[in-house]
Amino acid sequence: MNGTLTDVAGIEVGHYTDLVSATGCTVVLCREGAVGGVDVRGAAPGTRETDLLRPESSVALVHGLLLSGGSAFGLAAADGVVRYLDEAGIGHRVGSFTIPIVPAAIIFDLGLGSGDVRPGPAEGYEAAAAASGAPVVQGTVGAGTGATVGKAYGRQRAMKGGVGSASVDLGDGVVIAALAVVNAVGAVHEPDTGELLAGPREADGRPREAVGIYADPAFGERASKAREPQGSTPSANTTIGVVATNVGLTKAQASRLAAVAHDGVALAVRPAHTPHDGDALFALATGAIDAPEEFLRLCALAPSVMARAIVNAVRHATGLHGIPSLGEVRSDG
Repeated sequence: MNGTLTDVAGIEVGHYTDLVSATGCTVVLCREGAVGGVDVRGAAPGTRETDLLRPESSVALVHGLLLSGGSAFGLAAADGVVRYLDEAGIGHRVGSFTIPIVPAAIIFDLGLGSGDVRPGPAEGYEAAAAASGAPVVQGTVGAGTGATVGKAYGRQRAMKGGVGSASVDLGDGVVIAALAVVNAVGAVHEPDTGELLAGPREADGRPREAVGIYADPAFGERASKAREPQGSTPSANTTIGVVATNVGLTKAQASRLAAVAHDGVALAVRPAHTPHDGDALFALATGAIDAPEEFLRLCALAPSVMARAIVNAVRHATGLHGIPSLGEVRSDG
């Protein structure tokens, strides 16, 4: 066990990272195919091929997922993942054709670095080619390169988000794991203790718990001074990710697993699922273990493993383009 998503055998992860432009993408591959599910909770999502994951849809298996920066432009990076899998002969068989199934979700990172540079097919292909079963690299990498959190006072007073991952060994070979790209408008808390890790920074540079800011009658005036009256814009903030297991699940069960994993977003990100968040979570079940009785335990632990992945994203992040990380803010204090 390496404590990341690749603890689920058959799952591979690769990143493309552009630190100069503050963007990138992350690819999750399941070359043998995995039953997929999805649950979208944010009011401003950016996704691709999520309808295909509905239980009533006919295609059963997913061969990869793309998580990308670049807002809606970043969805184009999925074309590169499809091309990579096509060249490898991996996909859904339709007559003599092989069609890779690659759903995708994006975050808005255009406000940091060079907003006119976004991941496209070449970058998606590069991330897919880099995918492996090695421990997932976390922090300011891949789709989390330009991610920020705690934007109640505007992005200039935010802190660094990123990519995080976590896993749990349930025994008897059963594993559940998660990967999150954390770009939330809300603040990130340690779910067990409530400790504030990363949030909107006050004038002295220290983070503040975000829900209290929104409850403050003076919020409108303070936000106006930050030059972003609503703290962000639609599609500007998102937590996206995936929860995976090696237990066999139906498509309906996979979507339920994605749904309960959103409880982990609510545990770690406060507030979550706002009108300015595009929160979307996928689920993958490789089916290596036939243990239908484990579904209850998987649902019970999905929120915890997702919350840990979110926390790991800010713990591993490094500052970029003037947005400080958790480690930098604590060292200054």
